[in-house]
Amino acid sequence: MAEQKKMVEAITPMEEDFAKWYTDIVKKAELMDYTSVRGCMVIEPYGWAIWENIQHILDQRFKELGHENVSMPMFIPESLLNKEKEHVEGFAPEVAWITMGGNEKLQERLCVRPTSETLFCDHYAKVIHSWRDLPKLYNQWCSVVRWEKTTRPFLRSVEFHWQEGHTMHETAQEAEEETQRMLGVYADFCENELGIPVIKGRKTDKEKFSGAVATYTIEAMMHDGKALQSGTSHYFGDGFAKAFNVTFQGRDNSICHPFQTSWGMSTRIIGGIIMTHGDNDGLVLPPAVAPIQVIIVPVAQHKPGVLDKAQELRKRLKKAFRVRVDDSDQSPGWKFAQYEMKGVPLRLEIGPKDIEKNQCVLVRRHDRQKIFVPLDQLEQAVAEQLEQVRKGMYEKALARRESMTYSAKTLEEFKKIADSKPGFVKAMWCGDLACEEKLKEVAGVSSRCMPFEQEHIGDTCVCCGKPAKTMVYWGKAY
Repeated sequence: MAEQKKMVEAITPMEEDFAKWYTDIVKKAELMDYTSVRGCMVIEPYGWAIWENIQHILDQRFKELGHENVSMPMFIPESLLNKEKEHVEGFAPEVAWITMGGNEKLQERLCVRPTSETLFCDHYAKVIHSWRDLPKLYNQWCSVVRWEKTTRPFLRSVEFHWQEGHTMHETAQEAEEETQRMLGVYADFCENELGIPVIKGRKTDKEKFSGAVATYTIEAMMHDGKALQSGTSHYFGDGFAKAFNVTFQGRDNSICHPFQTSWGMSTRIIGGIIMTHGDNDGLVLPPAVAPIQVIIVPVAQHKPGVLDKAQELRKRLKKAFRVRVDDSDQSPGWKFAQYEMKGVPLRLEIGPKDIEKNQCVLVRRHDRQKIFVPLDQLEQAVAEQLEQVRKGMYEKALARRESMTYSAKTLEEFKKIADSKPGFVKAMWCGDLACEEKLKEVAGVSSRCMPFEQEHIGDTCVCCGKPAKTMVYWGKAY
């Protein structure tokens, strides 16, 4: 057990230095490695397996709703990017430009895609002709580049992986419904698969996506009380369609512009999983996306029959679960610590005494609860315990978020909370940009969203005292 203690001590406690705790986990759990390219990372096999599981679940959900996967180019000509003025102005500081092709200077600069609205619109202008061609429900899985000044693994990098859905619709109502439907997909995925409670709402105009009419978001709270924007869905109206001359013949034979949406979730959500569920022993992974759902650790594996029994149990469980046996020569204590570090949801211990009793021990990662299980009930017990892990992780995260969410009615109260208590502050807002900016200046917070589920905190704006229009969640964010 000395080796286990040594491994645990290698992680900086989150209470001591949260940023270092986070970096220790992504490195020691072998999720990523740094590269020679500033702000870019290698996502190692274990980290990529988490992303693949996220992809698989989301991709299935998208397809069930009628979306099809496509692949757009990596490069965008400058003239194409410039067609939507507000959009390009929003991304200008983050764009990476290519000016040379081989040894020759390009006649027109190419940007490495920071997002793909312009590419999709350019394509849609060629393939949409009639109302019968709508809706177009496209999605692509790809990487994008944004020239970030400050980077952190998964949370903010120059290149990151994501999916970006881009759809076109006959009517504004259909597009708005699609925008909120996809936000609902993200929220359900986060809460029911990842165990991350989220707040659904609309971004203020200051915080919305460049070129969007409306941006909707799901906001999650991390261990340190900061918010993480975990998925967004944008309604564009017909602005892009007009800029790119995307038209179709309507049902009444008139020439119309379609209405557009886009929505995305990225590898940033892996950072969200770490910072929502992780502890000072390492990762705590939701069963739905864990590369290994059950790790079998043979105890006294040198004794006759132990390894054989471990492999027998693996063969039984692999029909329904992602399961592995660690038959290395490391001590059981080292293995326990290793797979706690890697966040495996369920550990199965089997030794000579367990075999005699026809049982095994299951240990849940998120709360370390031990359960003795008869081997003839193993499959059912594993399924039940993984469900307990899923529910327990969500309930624990929700309780923490609720305990770190406060209400403020006055500016003095607001500032006092923001200065002394990490978490969210709920407060009324008049809708004035000046008040939004002042709250950031005096309290260091940004508006996270105007939640769909409104509460009446008071009648007046927390900043200026004028009549309030909406309740807003405010907080510091990644």
